[in-house]
Order: sequence, then C-alpha cells, then structure tokens
Amino acid sequence: MLLSIRHRLEFLVFQTLVCIVDCLSPRASARLAEQLAWFIHYGLPRKWTRYQVAYENVKLAFGEQYCDAEIEVLVYRMWIHLFRTVAEIVQSIRKLHIHSYRQSVQFADFTRTNEAVCSGRRVILLGGHFGNWEIGPSLFGIWGFPMGIVARELDNPYLHQWFRRYRELTGHRLMMKSGGYDDMTALLELGGNLGMLCDQDAGPRGLFVDFFGRPASTFKSIALLALEYDALIIVGYAIRRPDSFDDSPWVNFEVGCDALIDPRTITSSDPVGEITRQFTTALEQAIRRAPEQYFWVHRRWKSEPRVRQKTQPQRLAG
Repeated sequence: MLLSIRHRLEFLVFQTLVCIVDCLSPRASARLAEQLAWFIHYGLPRKWTRYQVAYENVKLAFGEQYCDAEIEVLVYRMWIHLFRTVAEIVQSIRKLHIHSYRQSVQFADFTRTNEAVCSGRRVILLGGHFGNWEIGPSLFGIWGFPMGIVARELDNPYLHQWFRRYRELTGHRLMMKSGGYDDMTALLELGGNLGMLCDQDAGPRGLFVDFFGRPASTFKSIALLALEYDALIIVGYAIRRPDSFDDSPWVNFEVGCDALIDPRTITSSDPVGEITRQFTTALEQAIRRAPEQYFWVHRRWKSEPRVRQKTQPQRLAG
C-alpha cells in the first residue's frame, strides 16, 4: 500500500515536470537544465549524487588526460546533459516528426546505415547511455522502420507505462530486458529488428572485453543473436551539437553510425568475442567525441574477470 502511494506521488511529480518542460522553449529548457545540474552537483552531498563513482569512471577511462578540476567540470556538464536529455524526450513528442526532423538532425556517414536498412536483412541497432539515446530509435520509427526496443522495466509501474507509450509512439514495440529473450528471438525469426543499449554491466558471467582499455563485462547475447539470425549490427549515436537557438526551432543533433558489423565477414575463431569487441570499441570511439554526454555514474567496470587458480602438483609421500 505504502509502495503504491509512493509510486503515485513520484508519477504526479514527474507529470507536473513534464507539463512544465513541455511549455518551455528550447533555450529555457537548456537554462533550467543548467540550474538543476548546478543544484545536483554543487548543492547536494556528493554521496547522494554518486560523484565518486563518476570521478573514478572518468579516471579509469582517461587516466591522466584530465586533471581533478577538469573531471569536476566534466561531471557537472554530464548532469546538464542528462537533464537536457529528459527535456528533449518530453519535447520530441511535439518536435520530432517526419516533416520536421531535418531541421534538427545532421547526419554523419549515414551511407552504411541506409545500406543496412535497405539490405533486406535483419538489423540490430546498438547504442549506449550516450548522447540522446532515444533520438535514434525514434528516427527509425518515423522512417517506418519499426523495431523491438529492449529496455529494463522501471520500478515505478506508472513511469514504466509512460515510457512504454513514448517508445511505442513511433511504431516500435517495447520488450523487457529481463525475461524477454524469447520475445527477441520470436521477433527476429519473423524478420523483425531490434534496438538495444550495449553498455551495461553483465555481471561476473558476462564476456569481458576492453572498454577504454579495461576489461568490462558485456552481454554476449547481442553477438549470439546476430550470428544465429544473420543480423547486421549498427552501432549508432545521437550527439547534441552546439546550440543555435536563433537559427533552429529545436535542439541540433548529429546522428551517425560508428560501425556496421556483418557477422558474415567475421573470420575469427571466436566470433562472439570478436563481434562483442567490435561494437564495444565503436561505442568507445563515439564517447570520446563528447565524453560529457556519457552516463558516467553507471558502474560499467563493476564486475571483475575471474582469475583462475593454478593447481599445484601434489607431492607423493615417500
């Protein structure tokens, strides 16, 4: 009962913020994001905001490339980016349509993506918690290319339903990450396509591949699905470009493809590992372009590879 009341109150606050943000101009939304980010970053205790996790992740990824003061600014800008992303998700319902997206989106090296979409083969669209990770799938839906969008079920059922409606607004179908593997395979068997994020910790049983030079546990299911169903993998991104509110009616994004992985071309003796390494490396390349637009508070290196113990030969008694 108490949990249900809390969920309703959380959703009431969320809906209130949605109504406020939806009434704001893009410039005003950006200023609000800056104010909220300042409060989160400088106004709250650091242990509440997982600053230490973000700091350590940036340090692990870039080493001595950034000093402490630069990491401080990067994490602050990350919060600005996250609040702006939420505002863009809300406003995209009105702003992002088939007749308007060209005013806000600039495409970078999109030839490979077009070829993949027009190939007649199944496609798995991959991204990470980088840039505005909802814009890419929305564009594919607008273009009439529906997918099964794989996501984690939110703890709050009311918030979960809101995001379900949002993601399915452009023709996609939401699939649960937990327990939804059969739904994914069923969709692929019918010739459908999938969209998912590939930068979450997969636990101790995941496949460990280098991410920013350090082993990170990664889900091997992506590569297994691509191999089994002969699906092309598109590693895409949507980066927010410098603001030009005077010239554009909304936010400017650069949408591109960092890698197109064809399982038919994999010659490695370990195709699952090779595909996983390739899409992880592609995501890293994208993040390096705008590191402040990555979700550094996610514990990407939480799991550590198991170290096999060497058995010592037993001495014979005698």
